[in-house]
Amino acid sequence: MIPEFSNEKCVGVVGLGYVGLPLVVAYSSRGFRTIGFDIDPMKVDAINARNSYIKHIPAVVLEEAGSKGELEATVDFRRISECDSVILCVPTPLNRHFEPDLSYVRGTLDSVVPHLKEGAVISLESTTYPGTTAEEIVPRVEKLGRVPGRDVFVVYSPEREDPGNSSIAATKIPKVVGGHTQTCLAAGKSLYEGAFDEIVPVSSTQVAELTKLLENIYRSVNIGLVNEMKVAADKMGIDIWEVINAAATKPFGFKPFYPGPGLGGHCIPIDPFYMSWKAREFGVNTHFIELSGEVNRAMPDYVVGKTVEALNSVGKPVKGSRILVLGLAYKADVDDLRESPTFSLLDKYAELGAEVGYHDPHIPRVGMTREHKNWAHLESTPLSDAAIGELDCIVISTNHSEVDLQKIADWDGVVVDTRNAMAKFASPSATVWRA
Repeated sequence: MIPEFSNEKCVGVVGLGYVGLPLVVAYSSRGFRTIGFDIDPMKVDAINARNSYIKHIPAVVLEEAGSKGELEATVDFRRISECDSVILCVPTPLNRHFEPDLSYVRGTLDSVVPHLKEGAVISLESTTYPGTTAEEIVPRVEKLGRVPGRDVFVVYSPEREDPGNSSIAATKIPKVVGGHTQTCLAAGKSLYEGAFDEIVPVSSTQVAELTKLLENIYRSVNIGLVNEMKVAADKMGIDIWEVINAAATKPFGFKPFYPGPGLGGHCIPIDPFYMSWKAREFGVNTHFIELSGEVNRAMPDYVVGKTVEALNSVGKPVKGSRILVLGLAYKADVDDLRESPTFSLLDKYAELGAEVGYHDPHIPRVGMTREHKNWAHLESTPLSDAAIGELDCIVISTNHSEVDLQKIADWDGVVVDTRNAMAKFASPSATVWRA
C-alpha cells in the first residue's frame, strides 16, 4: 500500500545544516510533526530552543513553524522508528584525491535503516553520482528482509537550496523526485507534495541524481568560461565586466555569468568531480567538465598573482605585507563558508609570508571546518579607520552589501577587486586592481 502524507504523519530530517534546517521548517510550517536528527548536540539544542544558527533563517521562522506543527530535534537515531518518512541531508564532499566521499551517507544509512518503520519512505537529497541510491540504500533495505516499493519506499530528490536568495521560497522551487520503483515514486510524490508547490517526477533515482549534477555542472562550465575569458581580456586590456554586461542585452541565446576568485558552496565545486568519477566507470572521459573545474580551481592563484603585481606597483613585497580579505562566505550576504575560495586565498597569502586576516559581517569567527582547521577561531577584523590604516592591501573576495565600500574607496592603499565591486566609484583614492 502506497503511503499518503497528511500532516498527521511524522517527517524525519537527518542532517540539520543549510539543506536540512529549511526542510524542517517547511514541513513543520505545513502542520506536520517534524523531527530533526543530527550528531551535533549544539544544533539540536538550538532548534529545541527555537534559536537559529543560519543567518538567513531567523529565529522567528523557527518559532512560527513550531507553532503550526510539532517541531523538535534529537541526537537519538532510535527515534527514526517514529517517522513515517526520513529525508537524508548529509554532506557528500570530495576526498584528497578529488574522488566522491560517501562516508557520511553510508554512516547515516547504517544508523537510520535498521530503525525504519514498515511502510516508511526514505529519501536521499545529498548531491551524488547516478546510482548511489540504488547501490547504497536498496541493499541495506533488502538485507533486513524488506522489499523496496512494498515494505519501504526508496526515493532520491535533489536539494535545490539557494542560500540568501529571498526572491523565491524554497518550497516554491519545483521539486524533482525519482523513485526506485513506480510505487516508490508515488510515495515520494506524496511526501513532497506535503511541503512543495510543484513536483517534477522522473523515471528513476538515477535520472534525478544526474539532473542535480547537470544543473550545477552547467553553472561550473559557464563560470569557468567567463573566468578564462577574464584572464584573456585582462591581457588584452579589455574590461570583461563591460563585455558581459553588453552581451547580456541580447534577449536570446545568452545568459550572463560572472567571474570571481573561484567557486564556493557545497555543490558547484564538487559536482563536476562526482560526474567525471562516475563517467570513467563507463569508459567516458568528460574533458569539457574537467577543464572547467581546472580553470575555476586555478582562480585563487590568478588572484594571488594580481595581488603580487598590485603590491609591486607600490614598491611592496607580499612577504611582510598586511593583507585583509573582504568576505569569508562563498557568496554575498550569507554566512555559508562551505568550499569558500577565500580560504585558499588566505592559505596562499600566508604561504608567501603575508600577515593575513579577513572581514566578514556575517561570520564574526571561524568555526571548526573539515578542510580548514588551521583557520579555526580566527576572528573577523573590524573595518575601522584605524584597522584599515594599518593595512597594505585589501582583497575583495565576496561583495557583501553590508560592507562600507566607500570607506575602502577613500583609503589611500591597494585594493584587489575580484567582484567588480569598486566599479561604481569613478575616482577612488585607492589604487584598484581587478582580478
